[in-house]
Amino acid sequence: MLTKLKKDLVKASSKEKAIVLQRFFKTGPGQYGEGDVFLGVVVPDQRKIAQQYVSLSFNNIQELLNSKFHEHRLTGLLILTYQYEKATEKEQKQIYEFYLKNTKAINNWDLVDVTTPKIVGAYLIDKDKSILYKLVKSKDLWERRISILATHWFIRNNQFNDTIKISELLLTDSHDLIQKAVGWMLREVGKRDENTLIKFLNTHYKIMPRTMLRYSIERLNKKQKAFFMKK
Repeated sequence: MLTKLKKDLVKASSKEKAIVLQRFFKTGPGQYGEGDVFLGVVVPDQRKIAQQYVSLSFNNIQELLNSKFHEHRLTGLLILTYQYEKATEKEQKQIYEFYLKNTKAINNWDLVDVTTPKIVGAYLIDKDKSILYKLVKSKDLWERRISILATHWFIRNNQFNDTIKISELLLTDSHDLIQKAVGWMLREVGKRDENTLIKFLNTHYKIMPRTMLRYSIERLNKKQKAFFMKK
């Protein structure tokens, strides 16, 4: 089954797209995706393929996550999200634990953004969330991004407290991919509860990195934007 999945990905691949994707995901020396290798398969095609292999075993998914190819890792993670949706509570715990054991393979922003909320966020929604406060202190960029992106699921369920707390812990993070992620999650909070966002901004806007601030205020009115952009 795993061999056939890999062949399906090759069939859906394009050398031209691979070149574009390797540039887009910053795979050059010193860039955040340094060394990542692409087959050239677009995400919609990966979703279709993943849905055909929902019964893939953890051992086979592990092999995909260990692959140098970005699409192998993303397809493996997508399969986990589809498995999680139909899993029992016990199976969901196993998927969640397997996911967190493989954070080293979740090493680009799309891998995090497409899958973390649906597994880590969904699992922790009604449980102890201390793992997120461990990840937020990680030296690993992607583990920090996992910590804030997991809260997207909480936001969708009108739980904002952890997004606010984790955003405060990431206020001084120097990486633009963390600043963008925090700003994005704050914006999502503002969509559902503008008062909570405004309260956060009133407290922190003077020290927020510009990128984070711009993302967070995107949906506010012109007067509000002008006020918060005047540091």
